[in-house]
Amino acid sequence: MPETTFACPDLTTFARFEGLGLVVTGQRLEPDRAVLACRVVEPDQWCRRCGCEGTPRDTVTRRLAHEPLGWRPTTLLVTVRRYRCTGCGHVWRQDTTAAADPKAKLSRGGLRWALEGIVVAHLTVARVAEGLGVAWNTANDAVLAEGRRVLMALHTPPPTKL
Repeated sequence: MPETTFACPDLTTFARFEGLGLVVTGQRLEPDRAVLACRVVEPDQWCRRCGCEGTPRDTVTRRLAHEPLGWRPTTLLVTVRRYRCTGCGHVWRQDTTAAADPKAKLSRGGLRWALEGIVVAHLTVARVAEGLGVAWNTANDAVLAEGRRVLMALHTPPPTKL
């Protein structure tokens, strides 16, 4: 293969972050899991209340279970910037809805992996939970909610004309 081309190593692409709005900034391999430090790509500095520009205030870390790399559970530590509005004083966080629903414990990639594991690979909820490194109830609740959402999106009847 004399014409083989390689790209620069890119952990963001390797970890399948397409569409999540995150970029990997660091990694740590532990004996039982992989931990990826991430940050949100898009800035979110405009106030949703008054439209003024906000100033960075501090950061918080959001922990999400992501699809496993191999069969090692992968945890995302997402650094989320908080802003304070210079006009009205309102405080908000960067938008992370591309990566996960609000208050969710699984990333959208982890949720997709879990649903595919149950539907396509016929894995048990216990095996999916083990692969994600989360509790059985967490995996079960997330998969049921996502399954309902997908089924409702597929079977929404067209509007009827009277």
